[in-house]
Amino acid sequence: MNSIKKIVILGGGVSGWIAASMLAAQVRRDLCEIELIESEDIGSVGVGESTIPPVVRLITSLGIDEEDFIRETQACYKLGIKFVDWRSKNQSYFHPYGALGQRIGTQDFYQCWLKATMAGGDYPLQDFSPCSVMAAQGRFFLPAQAMNTPIGGAGYAIHLDAKLVAAYLRRYAEARGVVRSEGNYVAVERRDNGFISALVLADGRKIEGDFFVDCSGFRALLIDGAMAAGFEDWAQYLPCDRAIVVKTGAAGSRMPYTTATARKAGWSWRIPLRNATGHGYVYSSRFCSDTEAKSTLLGNLDAPRINDPRLISFKAGRRLEFWKNNCLALGLAGGFVEPLESTAIHLIARGMDYFLRFFPDLECEPSLRREYNRRMAADYQEVRDFIVLHYCTSERSDSDFWRWCQTMPLPDSLRERIELFKGHGIVREERDELFRSASWQSVFEGMGIRPAKYSPRVDNIELAQINENLKLARSAILNMVKTLPTHDDYLAGRFGVPVVDQ
Repeated sequence: MNSIKKIVILGGGVSGWIAASMLAAQVRRDLCEIELIESEDIGSVGVGESTIPPVVRLITSLGIDEEDFIRETQACYKLGIKFVDWRSKNQSYFHPYGALGQRIGTQDFYQCWLKATMAGGDYPLQDFSPCSVMAAQGRFFLPAQAMNTPIGGAGYAIHLDAKLVAAYLRRYAEARGVVRSEGNYVAVERRDNGFISALVLADGRKIEGDFFVDCSGFRALLIDGAMAAGFEDWAQYLPCDRAIVVKTGAAGSRMPYTTATARKAGWSWRIPLRNATGHGYVYSSRFCSDTEAKSTLLGNLDAPRINDPRLISFKAGRRLEFWKNNCLALGLAGGFVEPLESTAIHLIARGMDYFLRFFPDLECEPSLRREYNRRMAADYQEVRDFIVLHYCTSERSDSDFWRWCQTMPLPDSLRERIELFKGHGIVREERDELFRSASWQSVFEGMGIRPAKYSPRVDNIELAQINENLKLARSAILNMVKTLPTHDDYLAGRFGVPVVDQ
């Protein structure tokens, strides 16, 4: 077999070192070398400081001790995202991770809840999510330490400092044989078939390889600059194209969730870290100047800033081919969807996971590439549609941006999901999708979209039985959550993290 003997990764940061770590964990070093090229002269975007539950699974899949990772990267826990002012001003809702209710008999929880609610029952949907209830009280406990309890179905992710994560994974990868080389890329050399044979660096060195992974960020030096893989622009669905980011000192209690607040021309995030708080304003330059955006961001900080605001320009969309010839694009080089649902790091890991499933030989057969590209395109499309859902269902009309959202074009794939849900509350779930029914149900409910009917099958259960089950389930979650430590106290007890002064 014509096996790949060397893989070269261009770019470090979180994407590069995730790629290196996953390869090092799965590929024998005596069979395939892995070399990563990065330059200290080039900074990282570093906006992906909020994650989703699959990132925790990535850590454990690498054989990394979760407690050590959280300690060394100064991470905090995350139970979901609080959305403020999205449906309308002065309204908020929570997108929780993990379970949202339990089946009643053989019937789906959401359909039972829908029947009870339509009959006049007062049962806020978020009361049946352990994560929502914990988040509302600022409490946290690891679900694995509370199995077979009312909070056992909770999920969680982490808030992290991207630079510390990159440094941690670098140590992990280098300990497993990955070679890091300092250098600035300037060009590629090619074989007769168009495949890359080597990267040429500014000092004249040539880094030869059999396969190349582009982790060069928005510059996309290989997949775009060398391979011209094409780009599908999603500006018609996601008009935000700028972000201003800044950090402040820690302020108040570290709440176990990200806050996403709708603004005049986009939205802002607040991410509590161990010793700081990350802030950013994602906005559309069609509806807001950079000066106005900076003023909005700085005017809503709740603590003194510890660095200067930084402007990032981006284009929403994805590569037409994530894998072309012997070049694979990961992270920002492959595509970008604004971080409203914290999916950036997941998509990096997903891309490398698919690559390892379809690991090629030197030929990089077109059938493998097509299947890889199909799957990645589907993943990006799913994330895009879920993000667009937050905008297109808003009732706000207080600015040009939000008025545009009310009549915005919708992808056919999202339009079909919305129509299906509005009918009987059915969520279309494709195999291996990231966002499951509970996520779609939470956002639909938060944005005021409720089905016209419940499933007729639910009439197999008497309304009185459903009401009794809902009351018991709600009380069980609430009573247990009251006994849990606050997020700050949990961090202090497990990691010795000092509580932030109020």
